[in-house]
Amino acid sequence: MTSAPTAVTTLDPRTLRQWMAQHEDLVVIDVRSAAEFESLHIRGSYNVPLPLLSEHTAELAARLGERVVLVCQSGVRAEQARQRLSTAGVDTAYVLTGGAPGFAAAGGDVVRGAQRWDLERQVRMAAGSLVLTGLVGGRFISPKVRTLAGIVGTGLAFSAASNTCAMGKALAAMPWNRTADEPTATSAINQIPAAGA
Repeated sequence: MTSAPTAVTTLDPRTLRQWMAQHEDLVVIDVRSAAEFESLHIRGSYNVPLPLLSEHTAELAARLGERVVLVCQSGVRAEQARQRLSTAGVDTAYVLTGGAPGFAAAGGDVVRGAQRWDLERQVRMAAGSLVLTGLVGGRFISPKVRTLAGIVGTGLAFSAASNTCAMGKALAAMPWNRTADEPTATSAINQIPAAGA
């Protein structure tokens, strides 16, 4: 018994650079937060943060053509967006390997703005700090404080198993991760040219 070939759903930065030069119908959607997008993004890409894309998948899918590339920091959020769009009938979306930083490292044309730690780095710092606090507090304050380390560990394991990140969502809402130009569903979706337009 032969299985059907698996569809290719990733795209390397070099290929994206070629596509950008060759295809006018290409739409590059960055699903990171507005603050992350502001720090570094691919020139000509559109910012539709994953929460907005998830809530308005059908509206966005109606505007997209055949050539869509999804971008985030590492590929996790872009893959979630690809899966969401697939349920709305967009089966031709690709996830950029290496995300926006990988594209920049490959010599791609990017726009750099106010520098911030990316959200994934903030999550690692927050989780590590909480675990360290739990261990040190358990040693010097009360053994009960060690529970904090266990809670964080459980949360990280759940995050990996479910491919979600509650801590990331909480950190994304912090003031230092907000910009003056947070996109709304209407502004995020309407900035993308309608397919065939």
